[in-house]
Amino acid sequence: MGWLQVTVIEDSTEIRQFLSSSLRKLKYEVHGVSRGGEGLSHVASRAPDVVLLDLGLPDMDGLDVLKMLRTMSTVPVLVTTARDDDTNIVRALDLGADDYVVKPFSAEHLDARIRAVLRRSGERLEDTSYRIGELEIHPASHTVLHRGERLEIRPKEFRLLAYLAKHAGRVVGKNELIAEVWDNAYGTSGKTVDVHLSWLRRRLGETAAEPRYLHSVRGVGVKLSEPAS
Repeated sequence: MGWLQVTVIEDSTEIRQFLSSSLRKLKYEVHGVSRGGEGLSHVASRAPDVVLLDLGLPDMDGLDVLKMLRTMSTVPVLVTTARDDDTNIVRALDLGADDYVVKPFSAEHLDARIRAVLRRSGERLEDTSYRIGELEIHPASHTVLHRGERLEIRPKEFRLLAYLAKHAGRVVGKNELIAEVWDNAYGTSGKTVDVHLSWLRRRLGETAAEPRYLHSVRGVGVKLSEPAS
């Protein structure tokens, strides 16, 4: 699946460090914060692939954080908490949580839950494949092949590439990408798009100065097209 970006919103230093070290061993990029406000700011600025949310936070209740998250992002959220009563579970799911995991749990258990949530999220992608030159994009299986070799692509990068592939040959504006790929997440800017395009270029073996597939048009946007040669 590649290196997924995970934001951990957890007030316990011990648990936060455990999650960070354990998930990194399982090839996740982890950013941990101790307060709900910090978590909201991080999701807005970095658009992670998954959020792990504790409910017992020092600055606000985790359910309020979840409610605010859902006004700004569709990022998959796994509630990770010691609260095991039905009232909290039902309310969290009603507010938009994708899963509810009761502490204590192992890193392997959490990894399986994360992968399951991402699979369900991926099922919403349309079952259409695209081929541009020697590049193949398969939304249904969430895979990208270049010259027959599978590339490791993060989920957000994949959504960006798949959207550009769907509109191959057309210059797509950054505002459109923010709306369609980032779901108009609060705080997402053109710079965020540029960073993800830079990561995509690196995976495709090209640069902005020497593009092959991704061609930027200054002041307009970016176009995905077949290499000239």
